[in-house]
Amino acid sequence: MVDQALAPDPPPGQGAAPQADRPPTDRPPGVPGVGRRVVGVLRRVAAAGLWAAVLAGLVYAWWWTDTPTDDIRAYLVYWLAGLVLPGTLVHRALRGSRGNLPEDLGYGAAVGLVLELAAWALATATGAQSALRWWSVPVVLLFLVVPRLRRHWRVREPRPLPLRWHLAMAVLLGLIICWAAAQWEDLPLPPADFAYYQDLMYHLGLVQELTRSMPFELPQVAGETLRYHYLSDAHMASASLVTGSHPATVLLRLWLVPVAATAAVVTAGLARDLAGRWWVGPVGAGAAYVGVPLTLGSPVSAGGGLALSFASPSQTYMLPLLMLLTGLCVDLVRGRGLGPAWVLPPVLALACTGAKSSALPPLIAGLGLAGLVAWGRARRFPWRVLLALVTLMAAMAAGYRLFAGGGAGVLVLQFFGLVRHMDPYRETLGVDDPIEIGGLLPPGVAAADGSTGWHVALGILGFWLVLQLPRLAGLLVTVSRGGRGDPAAWLLGGAVVAGTTACWTLFHPSASQLYFFAAVMPFGAVLTGWLLAVARPPWPVLLTAAAGGAAAQLLVPPLAEPAETVPAWQSAMADTAWRVLALVGAAALLAVLLTWPLRRLQRRSAPAHPVAAGSAPAGPGSAGSGAVRPARVRGRWAAVANAGVAAALLGASVAEGVDLTVQWIVDEPRPPAAAERLVTADEMRAALWLDGHAGADDLVATNVHCQPVRTYENCDARAFWVTGLGGRRALLESWGYSDAVVAEHGRDGRSYPLQPAPDPEVYALNQRVFTAPAAGDLARLRHGYGVRWLFADTRAGTVSPDLSRLAPIRFTAGPVTIHELP
Repeated sequence: MVDQALAPDPPPGQGAAPQADRPPTDRPPGVPGVGRRVVGVLRRVAAAGLWAAVLAGLVYAWWWTDTPTDDIRAYLVYWLAGLVLPGTLVHRALRGSRGNLPEDLGYGAAVGLVLELAAWALATATGAQSALRWWSVPVVLLFLVVPRLRRHWRVREPRPLPLRWHLAMAVLLGLIICWAAAQWEDLPLPPADFAYYQDLMYHLGLVQELTRSMPFELPQVAGETLRYHYLSDAHMASASLVTGSHPATVLLRLWLVPVAATAAVVTAGLARDLAGRWWVGPVGAGAAYVGVPLTLGSPVSAGGGLALSFASPSQTYMLPLLMLLTGLCVDLVRGRGLGPAWVLPPVLALACTGAKSSALPPLIAGLGLAGLVAWGRARRFPWRVLLALVTLMAAMAAGYRLFAGGGAGVLVLQFFGLVRHMDPYRETLGVDDPIEIGGLLPPGVAAADGSTGWHVALGILGFWLVLQLPRLAGLLVTVSRGGRGDPAAWLLGGAVVAGTTACWTLFHPSASQLYFFAAVMPFGAVLTGWLLAVARPPWPVLLTAAAGGAAAQLLVPPLAEPAETVPAWQSAMADTAWRVLALVGAAALLAVLLTWPLRRLQRRSAPAHPVAAGSAPAGPGSAGSGAVRPARVRGRWAAVANAGVAAALLGASVAEGVDLTVQWIVDEPRPPAAAERLVTADEMRAALWLDGHAGADDLVATNVHCQPVRTYENCDARAFWVTGLGGRRALLESWGYSDAVVAEHGRDGRSYPLQPAPDPEVYALNQRVFTAPAAGDLARLRHGYGVRWLFADTRAGTVSPDLSRLAPIRFTAGPVTIHELP
């Protein structure tokens, strides 16, 4: 009997057949007739029960965090009937069924997101937002009426996945729900005394804006064209328009888990297609969306923690679209045609760019590398890959023209720029760094004596790479026997290298270059899972290594916090790196030592195969002797060691992610914000009143510009809550993210949120209306700028009592008075 761990590898570039293309491995042998059917029914019932438990867990998490019941019910109907159903039918029509319902629904949800974007764009371009809730009806009717399309309502050729796959995915989605609940636990729905993270209120303002008709404006600075990758906000705007739920409820509660779960299912399907093993799907998806960088007790963290992000909706929303597009690219580089599915790459690429501008560049780099590998392997030019590459580049160029805003203008070339956002540099060489962004090297590195700067920069880079090993170890697939000839391995590997390189050769004052790496975190996780499948070690080896890695992550004693000097930081990072390398070495040794006795045990238990009559006995070195060249044996043992290392790294990464989620829910409630940063429940209540009573296109003037609330010269102009909760454009609310101000980053030694208002004349008029109102200024606001409402907040600044005489009061709550200009 051939040992599974050391079985011959498939020919280069030919991985094992995907699990969907062969019967499930856990079908009970020897169960005849009725008994087998009964077992099959029981397994289908058990699988359905697991998915029902996931749905129940999500509903409970929403209920536990005070989400209104009517909103929960409406959103579930919208998501399942109005998005997943039409998307599944269209995906099956274009690519066929995957042979099982969960993956069909996951891929269908990703396609449904794209269809929804098209319907939203048409509705907002024509002013027909009220008809958006019915966009899925024609699609569903088409598949009911057209005879050739009716077959896509069911799985015609079932290829069910093992019950263990359903169990593993249910656990993964349960962990994602727990992670989301940890974000919601200390984040009340408005109105409440709370300080929301400014980016959430910025996105909420965009969601409100995207419920209106084109052309869109920046709601915080009326009249400025909206240029931002806002398609995640378009999805939430569509959900609000369809369900009737308030945009704040959609943003702060409802949208996150369904989109993240879609990304997890599509990622698991991609991993299974790549490796040809059902279990690689849950492993890769779990490492992608639950795993975090290693710490092993380190006081220093590595930037680039989790691929999912609650604070950055665009990052999370992009993931299912990018993973679906990557699966299409994998088919192309492996020489398969797309047929009718060729319609998907351009729209997915445009959607990815409109969702997150950093999504496509790494994938394009990986696709180009994979095309070269495919060309060299097949000795035939890959025209399909070239067509896909041109399509993606054209879509990216069009997307940048449509969506890219001023933030991209401050993304500059700077080697090791990421260190400027990390404590080992900021507290040592970078303590006196200016705010300016220029230079090919960080200022502290460039100004350091001798080679000190280079040592620090390279040391931090090496430390970061070591902590990111769970996402980077899978690059070994490209040099392994089971992957080096497969262009798909080079596609993902090239994307990971490109995303990592961009992360470390670019600089953004808000560390946005990290999103290039965040886009490829799932690729790296999938590759690491694939590395396990390539080696094919026995299950006891993998489980033992993973458990050992988890134990090392959770039980190792923490290192002491270093002093603020270069040698102290270097010592702390070196200690952490040595811990990680010790874990790697121990995992490799453990995998080899466990595999050896298992291999001998399997050989002893293998039945003897008598030599057939008339055949000559196999001599030493002959094809039938079982002799293997020493180099090949060494290669197989190296693969086993790699698998042990990968399992240990994934175990440690996922264990740390789970532990952090548990701490967020149980042990570490979010500390309250400082009193001066709180927005009071009365202020929120006033903004919500405005949302419910002002006309859809009414314009508001407000004296709220800053956080903390009180306005002063060169304050942090990122309040955003008046337009976010109030749902109306403001003449001038907060300008911290406007294109003109972002482009001024570094002027007078201040970062972009601290720059003055982009139009001093408008700002002066806006302030006079509240501090020293005059009939002429009010008339100018009303007739010259179209302002209809005044949102006056005494916490933000002085409000003259004369304003009540000149503009009627329509609502009062705490420090806020809302006036109407007739």
